[in-house]
This record gives sequence, C-alpha cells and structure tokens, in this order.
Amino acid sequence: MKVYGVQHIGLTVPDMAQAVAFFVTHFGAVVCLSTGKLEVDDTYMIRRLGVPGDRRIEDIQVLRLGNGSNLELFQYSGEPEVDAPLKRNSQPGGYHIAIQVDDCDRAAAQLQAAGVVVLDGPNYVESGVMAGLTWCYFQAPWGQFLEIVSMDGPLGAERAGGHPQWSPVTGG
Repeated sequence: MKVYGVQHIGLTVPDMAQAVAFFVTHFGAVVCLSTGKLEVDDTYMIRRLGVPGDRRIEDIQVLRLGNGSNLELFQYSGEPEVDAPLKRNSQPGGYHIAIQVDDCDRAAAQLQAAGVVVLDGPNYVESGVMAGLTWCYFQAPWGQFLEIVSMDGPLGAERAGGHPQWSPVTGG
C-alpha cells in the first residue's frame, strides 16, 4: 500500500450552519461539497459507520482550509438530548485540530476580537524539540478545542537532524 497522507479529518458538530460559518469566517474555508440528508437504513448506520441504527446523517460538508487536509463535518440526528461534554484533550479519544497560520499572535488577537474564546497564549517555544513553534488553543462555538500554530522555520527536532514534519506552507 502506498500512503499519500491525510485526506480529511472528520468532526461531528451539533449545528452545521454554525460550524461552516465559523470556519469560513475565521479561516477562509471553502465548501467543496454538501450531501444533505442521507437516505440509509439502520443496518447501514451500524455496519458502515459504527453508530446506533436509529441515528441519521442530516448533512456532511467537506471544507478546504488553505493548503491543508480537508475538514469533513457531520451533523447527525437521533442522538438523545443529553448534555454530554466533549472529551477533554487529556482523555483517550480526546483530540484537537491545529491550523497553521502565518502569524499566531495576530490570528489569536483576531479570534479574540471576534468573540472567540481563546485560552492563554500565544505561547512561543524557545528551546527543545519544538523550538520555533508558536501555538494557542481556542474554542469553537460548540465547545471543541482547536489550535492555531505558526513556525519561524524548521522546529528544533528537524534542526537537530530529525525527520521534517509536513507543513502546508512548504508542502513537504
């Protein structure tokens, strides 16, 4: 098998319009496709998606963010109305997505000015394997933690001879 890379990352969101507007407004995302409601049966949901059979996909939208992987957003119906919190980043199954920007400080200030909850930072790493990285976590309207990053060149690990990370800036 030849591996090319990450084609998309999928997120389930509670409100598709809100999520799409968030990524379009703050990150210039472009909508590549929208499926609308999928007409499938319980067996499809269980055997192909691993979710309870009485759930349904109301919409899938694929967004392109800059020169990176696609972002596939799902909105389901049928989940019981419970206030189940998203998993924390510290829990198994917790996750976040990092979006590389040209200037993390400026991006964080723009997000904050637009009313987005931005955690402490941006934070610049001066030494070690991540030297040269500026990062900052923020929260999407539905509670998902996301991250913005910028780099002032190869990170410390690469400068020390490690394998380079992929970057949407360099494409390599």
